[in-house]
Amino acid sequence: MALFGSGHRENNFIRLLREQAEVLQRGALALERFVIDNNTQDAEIVELSEKEGDELRRLLIDELHKTFVTPFDREDIFELSLYLDDVLDYCYTTILEMRLLNVHTDDYLREMVARVREAGDELLLAMQRLEKNPMVALDHSRRAKHRENQVEKLYRQAISDLFHGPEDVHHVMMMLRTREVYRHISNAADQADQAANVIGKIVMKMT
Repeated sequence: MALFGSGHRENNFIRLLREQAEVLQRGALALERFVIDNNTQDAEIVELSEKEGDELRRLLIDELHKTFVTPFDREDIFELSLYLDDVLDYCYTTILEMRLLNVHTDDYLREMVARVREAGDELLLAMQRLEKNPMVALDHSRRAKHRENQVEKLYRQAISDLFHGPEDVHHVMMMLRTREVYRHISNAADQADQAANVIGKIVMKMT
């Protein structure tokens, strides 16, 4: 492991992780718009963001193979990149599942997606502050973790409401389809929480 350099040029790994967080934020924001307006253009933005995020991760892994000196532990770089990518993957699969299973948006879904988008905002702020203001980055990572707690609370409420609906075949099928979509958003929040945990670990080692 190496400490941050004293020069002003942004380290390649910091840059790639920040760019992953930027793409994540863009995709999460488009997902938030999609669950409000069901706009095809927003769905396309999420899909393109997911592909861009995958490419950035490939570039980062390639850099890890070629570079001996890294700004912090190689394992932490790998994990943080993985979790940022996973959040975006689940944003994309949320739209896929909604379309495949013909699930329409509802208040719970809109609220959960909004919290995931906010977690994405916090993760980007954390990455922007990590090099020069690690304690500020830590604060943003904690805010991202709080959003995950909010999503999990909404998820439990949403599942409870689904199971308390009418006891007929139509509702049971709708319940199962909707629960699958809720799970994707819950998983996105879980991965944002994991990314925040890695940021916290990095800051602990830096300070």
